[in-house]
Amino acid sequence: MADDPRLAEGKILVGKGENYDYLTLALGNRHGLVTGATGTGKTVTLQTLAEGFSNAGVAVFAADVKGDLSGISMPGDAKPHFVKRAQELGFEYQPDEFPIVFWDLFGEQGHPIRATISEMGPLLLSRLLECNDVQEGIINICFKIADEQGLLLLDLKDFRAVLQFVSDNAAELKTKYGNVAPASVGAIQRQLLVLENQGGEKFFGEPALDINDFIRTDRDRRGIINMLAADKLMQSPRLYATFLLWLLSELFEKLPEVGDLPKPKLVFFFDEAHLLFDNAPKGLLDAIEQVVRLIRSKGVGVYFITQNPLDVPETVLGQLGNRVQHALRAFTPRDQRAVRAAAETFRQNPKFNTAEAITQLGVGEALVSMLEGKGTPALVSRCFIATPAARVGPITPAERKQVMDKSGIKGRYEEIVDRESAFEMLKKRAEEAAGGGDTTEASAGGGGILDKLGGYLGGMLGGGQTTINPKTGKPVRRPATIGEQIIKSATQSAARSVGTQLSRAILRGVLGSLMKK
Repeated sequence: MADDPRLAEGKILVGKGENYDYLTLALGNRHGLVTGATGTGKTVTLQTLAEGFSNAGVAVFAADVKGDLSGISMPGDAKPHFVKRAQELGFEYQPDEFPIVFWDLFGEQGHPIRATISEMGPLLLSRLLECNDVQEGIINICFKIADEQGLLLLDLKDFRAVLQFVSDNAAELKTKYGNVAPASVGAIQRQLLVLENQGGEKFFGEPALDINDFIRTDRDRRGIINMLAADKLMQSPRLYATFLLWLLSELFEKLPEVGDLPKPKLVFFFDEAHLLFDNAPKGLLDAIEQVVRLIRSKGVGVYFITQNPLDVPETVLGQLGNRVQHALRAFTPRDQRAVRAAAETFRQNPKFNTAEAITQLGVGEALVSMLEGKGTPALVSRCFIATPAARVGPITPAERKQVMDKSGIKGRYEEIVDRESAFEMLKKRAEEAAGGGDTTEASAGGGGILDKLGGYLGGMLGGGQTTINPKTGKPVRRPATIGEQIIKSATQSAARSVGTQLSRAILRGVLGSLMKK
């Protein structure tokens, strides 16, 4: 159709009321917000926007919380209400499918995503482990010592080894770094165990994600839609929120400054956004606000999807220029406050009462206000959201496998790499300090690597050397020197860690460095 509203240059069709509502691509990096009660159409709106960005050549990242978004990879169905809605909006319904890459932190429903402990940083790692201020201080000590001694922190066993080293040498480190209480170390260890039980250890390690794999187009120059399988991940909401924070910080650090482009390089949809801000300390909220404010100059747009606009702090809400508001129910005082808050964020339209309209919207209907001109918000309008061209709903496991096999990423991240890092280096130092004892005799003692370490240690773990008092003729054991204590601690750290099958675990964070600026 020559007058197809979807073909407007430099714009994405969002919906139609009295007039067509468009999202201007050049303002797509000014971020956005999609809100509404459960079942009012937020997921369909997200899919419509994702398809529009992809058609415009913009890469997309979205979390698939319920599995419904996976249908973007398959052609849509010409269902009667879809066909009717398309005709009402002025175009013929045409099924389409979109280039998609499935990702999964657990490596089950998509290609694995991994990050190293060092990339995650102490701030996000502390948040993930739900640490208090004292425990966060110990984690910072671990990172500092690892940096000073050249110990690579790649996976959880590396972090455990350094944490144990810090604990064992607390007395020597106290003067320089402060007190390291055994109770606090134990609390961190327990939190690490909880993380492992939730499957989080699969996230830490190598090969780490190359952020450039998120910013690609296909042969038709359509943007790749990167879909994170988050249905299982949502059972660990702290891991989900921390991962997405890490991803934002990774984008912020790696991408160059580009200013305002004709269209974004990447659009990031953050579903269930309230999980990002729940119980977050003020320092972390400040860092989130700073990333959201500055990342648009990297060509990245961030869109939050949540039920209630009150879920997003005001300092962040003020950065979100493109708004789609689905229906809210005003049954409780808090609901009524949310309706008023949502209404007040729009540029008012004299043709209707915004607050009343929010409670009257039907499924698939929304209030829309997009940025226009020089970045000023348009008058809020009431419209029906455009129909997606791809399938609305989940795909089958067989269809998912088919998409993964032809994604172009297959084989790049599936094989785990375990190079020499803190765990191996501390173990090696202990062996070298022990002087290369008789490993044959240790092996004959029956017992694998722990017995071998025992052979290396000999009597060293007890402390200093034993001598004979010339006056009494009795054996005397002198105290261990500081050097011997350090050797002892490193050896104990390695010995405790050997044999434990730890994998990888979580996320990165330039957020920590941002807070220092």
